[in-house]
Amino acid sequence: MMQYRYIRWFHEIGKEDIPLVGGKGANLGELTQKSVNVPPGFCVTAEAYSEFIKERELDGTIINLIESIDLENNDELQTKSAQIRELIHKTDILETIEKEIREAYAQFSRHVGLSDPFVAIRSSATAEDLPEASFAGQQDTYLEINGITEVLHHIKKCWASLWTARAIYYRENQGFNHFDVSLSAVVQKMVNSEKAGVLFTANPITNERNEMMINASWGLGEAVVSGIVTPDEYIVDKKRLKIVEKHIAEKNTLVVKKQNTVGTAEVAVKEYLGQAQVSAQCLSEREIIHLSKSGIRIEELYNAPQDIEWALDADTKELYILQARPITTLKEEKKEMAQQVETERIMLVRGLAASPGTGSGKVRKIKDITEISLVQEGDILVTIMTNPDMIPAMKKAAAVVTDEGGRTCHAAIVSRELGIPCIVGSNTATHVLEDGMDVTVDATRGVVYRGTIMQEEKKEASSHVQPQQAVDEAMLHQLAPITGTKVYMNLGEPDMIGKYKNFPFDGIGLMRTEFIFSNLVGAHPMYLLKTGQGNVLVEKMAEGITKVAQEIYPKPIVVRLSDFRSNEFRGLTGGDEVEPIEANPMIGWRGVSRYISPEYEEGFRLECQAIKKVRDEYGLTNVWTMLPFVRTTWEVEKVKKIMAEEGLVQDNSFKIWIMAEVPSVIFAAEEFAQLVDGFSIGSNDLTQLILGSDRDSGILNSMGYFDERNISVKRAIKMLIKGAHKHGKTVSICGQGPSLYPEFTEFLVQEGIDSVSINPDTVAYTRRLVASVEQRLILNKMRNL
Repeated sequence: MMQYRYIRWFHEIGKEDIPLVGGKGANLGELTQKSVNVPPGFCVTAEAYSEFIKERELDGTIINLIESIDLENNDELQTKSAQIRELIHKTDILETIEKEIREAYAQFSRHVGLSDPFVAIRSSATAEDLPEASFAGQQDTYLEINGITEVLHHIKKCWASLWTARAIYYRENQGFNHFDVSLSAVVQKMVNSEKAGVLFTANPITNERNEMMINASWGLGEAVVSGIVTPDEYIVDKKRLKIVEKHIAEKNTLVVKKQNTVGTAEVAVKEYLGQAQVSAQCLSEREIIHLSKSGIRIEELYNAPQDIEWALDADTKELYILQARPITTLKEEKKEMAQQVETERIMLVRGLAASPGTGSGKVRKIKDITEISLVQEGDILVTIMTNPDMIPAMKKAAAVVTDEGGRTCHAAIVSRELGIPCIVGSNTATHVLEDGMDVTVDATRGVVYRGTIMQEEKKEASSHVQPQQAVDEAMLHQLAPITGTKVYMNLGEPDMIGKYKNFPFDGIGLMRTEFIFSNLVGAHPMYLLKTGQGNVLVEKMAEGITKVAQEIYPKPIVVRLSDFRSNEFRGLTGGDEVEPIEANPMIGWRGVSRYISPEYEEGFRLECQAIKKVRDEYGLTNVWTMLPFVRTTWEVEKVKKIMAEEGLVQDNSFKIWIMAEVPSVIFAAEEFAQLVDGFSIGSNDLTQLILGSDRDSGILNSMGYFDERNISVKRAIKMLIKGAHKHGKTVSICGQGPSLYPEFTEFLVQEGIDSVSINPDTVAYTRRLVASVEQRLILNKMRNL
């Protein structure tokens, strides 16, 4: 019998083999070893994929395509990802790998006693199904495949699916390096499913760990997972093994094997099974309890709540477990709609609450991925069924409502991860809700109301952290590697600190005040002064900063004072009366030039008074300031004088940093270093001004001009670090570069930057990256002694 290098059978692998066969493969192996009834199969290891990419020399081309993608440009993302997948499709598998797959499929056929048995071919990414990130659904699965030619073809399609637009977007937003994620292809015997679905061993909606939720429908489980059917839903008391709640849905569609070919097809339940089965209860009481017992056993094996896909075989009536993975979205149940105006509520639509929360906005109906650009920030996304390709639009939406799908479909899981209120399985949303209509989505109760109903005080879509989650995050902080380079975090909305305060960061390297101006104040500072309401800005700004500073005390928080451009200031109440119309606001009256102008100086003094209030009245001496868009040393001297007059005197306990985003700061770094305590590189504006490339230009961005990794930008950063360190001053960076490009972070650490300030979702990853770079530098130095 052949000795395999690239093949592992389920009984040969376990949960420790994620690097070899990915999360899905490792879990199937673990379940098999624990004698759970899993359909047999084998894995084509991740090493096979990696060697295919390397030996066929595809990696360089893929890197070039990835680095040129503007992730928020959906058309570009779709085009480039399609190019990568096509590159993989048209490239031949290595002969050694193909030979082993052929032999493994033949051996598998003999084992199950069938000629060319039908199999499912599932993607198993080496970073998926981990407790800290859910990659579920990011790669593809192919069902009802038979014959070695089709098996080989679909294994390569699995490899290619690592580069779908949704997978690329998800990895970027979760801070995963694309080439740190590999992919194993799982080849598993198909179950002739009479009924199938998903089981959560903890209730993902209420987060009640003593309840289980089962979703079930006719045919293959793909109908439930992908959201094309609204399944039956059963809630089971885990301790008493008693069914406490049922929702029997109208199951209009099922997925079955295609006739006379590979693959699956969607068919109408009434035509395939008969009209009575559309509204019939899918699972019997006995089957529900049997499935519940299996779920409890699997949860005990993993010692954690599980998300389990299952199927009941039509021929043998046996229950099969198709896969299991940790639930990544459990949160504390939130008290929603706590503060509401007394108004008549007119219910428009009711469905299943898939991700709790409330959101109000205008309805934006979309049919498919080609229309996701219609969704604007704060819209209510309404569609027949949400799928993973819609994630970019979902991130903008205030809430999501679908006609179809169950609480365990992929889109529902993603909504919970993103903290977006979501209702699924409404049946009528796309017919009842009109485009542009103002509605309120109460996704705790599964109801859409006409008009805007005041929501609870918006701490964040779910900034309230579960006590156990807080403990886990605090422990994560303690276990995080210690780094010489400080890892700071960027923050805009003060209310978000409740969610992030236990992340392993050393302080806030950039707190933007623009959110406070826009959302808490809402009016132009000079308008407030004119109307005798200057204290409103002082109080609201102090309130927002205090909320963050006291949560992280004594860690420092560097507050960047207002950096609105004139066109943005004009959008505030009263702004159109005092703001000029500039041809190019991006390089116009902004930052320090505004603070020292007679037209705005009094408004700047209000900002200073807010900082002083936080430091003096609340004793939060961890609050420092940062001056944006600095151009000259003389303007820094003038602004420091104004600050001193307002009681903000630079000393050891009160530090003043400046943004290094204009090239003049780079060239005069030593002169500026004698005036301030530190620099923070604004890599977005610095790149824009060095390269003469408008960062908002879609044309230039698509051509690759705007790139912080450009040699000219990197040389400028090296000059700044050298000049600042000569005078003992600190250098940080708060632009998007370190959050987007790990290799850029490596460059910064190697050049001796004192700190990096990055987006919250990349804090843990960046700390590990910084630690590894520092260790490598130390090791290299020791080797050269």
